[in-house]
Amino acid sequence: MKFIDLFAGIGGFRLALEKYDQECVFSSDIDKFARQTYEHNFGEKPHGDITEIETDDIPDFDILTAGFPCQPFSYAGKNEGFKDKTRGTLFFDILRVLESHKPKMFLLENVKGLKSHRKGKTLKIIEESLEELGYTIHWKVLNSHNFGIPQKRERWFCVGFDKPLAFKFPKGDKPGTVLRDIVDFDVDNESLRISDLDLKRIEDHFKSDEERVEHDNSMYDPDTKKGKHGVYTYQKPDGSIRFHVGDKSKTQIQESFYACLDTYAPTLIANRVPQLWDLERKLSVNECKKLQGFPESFEFPVSNHQAYKQLGNAVPVPVVEAVFENMLKFYELEKPKSEELVLDL
Repeated sequence: MKFIDLFAGIGGFRLALEKYDQECVFSSDIDKFARQTYEHNFGEKPHGDITEIETDDIPDFDILTAGFPCQPFSYAGKNEGFKDKTRGTLFFDILRVLESHKPKMFLLENVKGLKSHRKGKTLKIIEESLEELGYTIHWKVLNSHNFGIPQKRERWFCVGFDKPLAFKFPKGDKPGTVLRDIVDFDVDNESLRISDLDLKRIEDHFKSDEERVEHDNSMYDPDTKKGKHGVYTYQKPDGSIRFHVGDKSKTQIQESFYACLDTYAPTLIANRVPQLWDLERKLSVNECKKLQGFPESFEFPVSNHQAYKQLGNAVPVPVVEAVFENMLKFYELEKPKSEELVLDL
């Protein structure tokens, strides 16, 4: 089948669907650096801003994929159609493409917080808008750690079909992966090193017999939170270390977080790279690539800053693979050729 890749980023959806021999006929992303990485790896440059692209300029396709941004919708007017309520947001552009081309199915991704955004009103409009176009939809929050990735990344996935289907999402049956499985122990890069101050605090933490260790805060202005309440470290049961600011009551503010080799990473986001206290460094770009399930052959022709940002905004490829495999199974269009992701339905 043919698919289009909207809000394509660096092509996580495309990697997943091409594993099942689907053909990408159109892609779009507004970020010029993401388009650069996409072109480098797939040999074609995505179109730019989707809001400026006419639906007639998009080739016919069977599947739409999109990792769209979460935006508030309008609630003015009692008799607005759902498409009117979404006008001015990027979700509106997904709706107009779906309405124009009527594909067989779609796969959408967003942050977990979409469930509760504006007390569920945003999600309700999304559901009703898609159903108004004639689609049967199913959604679920999936954690990438259950799909063989050592990262706790919970994301909202929504599938839609042009006919009624009792779709089931994959359960994910590979929760045991840890950072030790993806780390390159030969990496020796000074730019990845944890700050001397934090290394000293980690060292002092293990020298102490206290469960919650208070550290010197004399370098901070006493009127600031760190100066007033102090800086503490606490080791969680999984071995990770939490730095926080706060007194011994529950008024605590997390300052930073250090994972370790024998646990999983927190969610990789654009401005936060996982750090490991036992490696005394943050993860490299190549390790973060593995943390999102991208293949070793995938390359970044951009700065490390941009590469980290792009990976933080990407979809975890193995999760998309598993969801799409189930989409094919339930739609009964074709049998997946891979036996690697056969799931218990």
